[in-house]
Amino acid sequence: MTPVPVNPPALPRPSGYSHGTLAGNTLHLGGQTALDADMKIVPGGVVEQFRQAFGNLLTTLREAGGRPEDLVSVTIYLTDIPDYQAHGKEIGEVWRELAGPVYPAMAGIGCTALWQPEAVIEILGVAVIPEERLVAPGAR
Repeated sequence: MTPVPVNPPALPRPSGYSHGTLAGNTLHLGGQTALDADMKIVPGGVVEQFRQAFGNLLTTLREAGGRPEDLVSVTIYLTDIPDYQAHGKEIGEVWRELAGPVYPAMAGIGCTALWQPEAVIEILGVAVIPEERLVAPGAR
């Protein structure tokens, strides 16, 4: 099986990376920061950036036929863990709004910086999409 890139047209066109890589029915979701369609990090703090970054990740997931309940692992990189913790309730509300009450295996990892200097959060994940819903990239 040859890995296939998944790059939704709704997200900024990638250069030197893919938004996702599909191997069989396992989708590896590339790290998403809070980039909007204009390639700018959304204004605001960690809650607003979480909403955009997680929404970007879910856009890639849906492009391959996946749903939030197909996520098996999510890793969140943070430049300020105490800030994330202080806004945990609001972030949880955003999660439930976008994904429902589904929680895969998760990790939060502190880091000193992300690719875009104004980014405070980056989210990546892995999903296993049931064969009956799997959509080959470019088939839509």
